[in-house]
Amino acid sequence: MDFQSFDRRAREAWDRIPAEYRAGVDGLTVSRERRRDPDGRDLYTLGECLTESYPSEWEGPETLRSRLVLYHGSFRVLAGRDPEFDWEEELWETLTHELRHHLESLAAEDALEGVDYAAEHEFRRFDGDDFEPFYFRSGEPLEGGWYAVERSRYLELEWPEKGHVVAFAWDGGTYAVAPPDERADIAFLDIVAGLPGSSPPPVTLVLVRRRGRWEALKGLLAGSRPAVVELEREARAAPGADG
Repeated sequence: MDFQSFDRRAREAWDRIPAEYRAGVDGLTVSRERRRDPDGRDLYTLGECLTESYPSEWEGPETLRSRLVLYHGSFRVLAGRDPEFDWEEELWETLTHELRHHLESLAAEDALEGVDYAAEHEFRRFDGDDFEPFYFRSGEPLEGGWYAVERSRYLELEWPEKGHVVAFAWDGGTYAVAPPDERADIAFLDIVAGLPGSSPPPVTLVLVRRRGRWEALKGLLAGSRPAVVELEREARAAPGADG
């Protein structure tokens, strides 16, 4: 999508947001810039919420004002890497994500900071860097024990007993995958096939051993790290499977 089309679509999307949710936002800036991670990692910022506070005689000691920025250049980089990149979906998601920053600043909430923390450590995991293994718990809680981190979905489960499969419910069905052979404290099982739909969201099962789980030990074993494995799995329909 060229810059002119992107700018037009962005402003159309902005206009669809009810005025009460845009209160305190001075406007939307659409930049041609490609905003790369300042630490030099291969990560690009799609949008930002630039918030300032200033004294006001009319509305109390502080008033928060924000401006939202979308970076067309960063969108182009990601679109060039993913042939299934959905410009409209990503634009709307980025716009509403940054607007939520403003709304939570007004409410003095930090929930979105937790979501950003989860997204940061998800990127670290995918990039092969060190990451905090329970990062997904800082994502958005969903029904059924699931967490959302951006588009990804995570489900924490206890490590199954020997000889049992890992069973989980998804989209009205029951599915199963094989547990890891490796001994570890935590296992990330990325589901790469077998779920319904032409383009299901990325799904990861996080297996945690009941005994020796890291959260219970980290205060006692100073300097220790949990043993973590990351594996890909294909889900298989298993109606009624309970392990």
